Amino acid sequence: MWHGRLLIVLVLSLAFLPGRIQAHCDGLDGPVVGAARAALERGDVNLVLVWVLEEHEPEVRAAFERTLSVRELGAEAGDLADLYFFETVVRLHRLGEGAPYTGLKLAGRDLGPAIPAADAALETGDLRPLLTLLEGELRRGLSERFAQVREATDYAASDVEAGRRFVASYVTFIHYVERAHESVRAAAHGHYPEPDS
Repeated sequence: MWHGRLLIVLVLSLAFLPGRIQAHCDGLDGPVVGAARAALERGDVNLVLVWVLEEHEPEVRAAFERTLSVRELGAEAGDLADLYFFETVVRLHRLGEGAPYTGLKLAGRDLGPAIPAADAALETGDLRPLLTLLEGELRRGLSERFAQVREATDYAASDVEAGRRFVASYVTFIHYVERAHESVRAAAHGHYPEPDS
């Protein structure tokens, strides 16, 4: 039972730990643009409305209608209209998360291992590979920081620089643990800002 709790801690805590965190909602191969493409292909704006807050729905609906109209002018005009629609939806999605819109990102960029593993877990229904990844990352992070503190613990009182190295490693370790604990206890609902990539 403790193992299951540890894995839940890992999943939630790593989302808030420092490091290379990427947003993928702003990518041309991300889920928001994927939903926007599907909406245009099927002529059903509802497929993308789920990615924006209700207050942004009128703007998305208007952009959807304009895009469908411009698509009728030819392939080149349609491509530009599609891009306009993608940018509109991603911008409003980011706004709903409280994050700045910094433009659409190219498809195929390196998102690190966590985002693809999370998406794969959702696609396959198998959480185990993602839990294994996160558990390994947290174990590594805790072990490294713990070892640094333990190594810096024994220093002579007259060696102020060594004492400062101890304090720096101690603070790093404690903050890492604190962020992990806080993220486990945090509510996990609603839109949250994704860091800029």
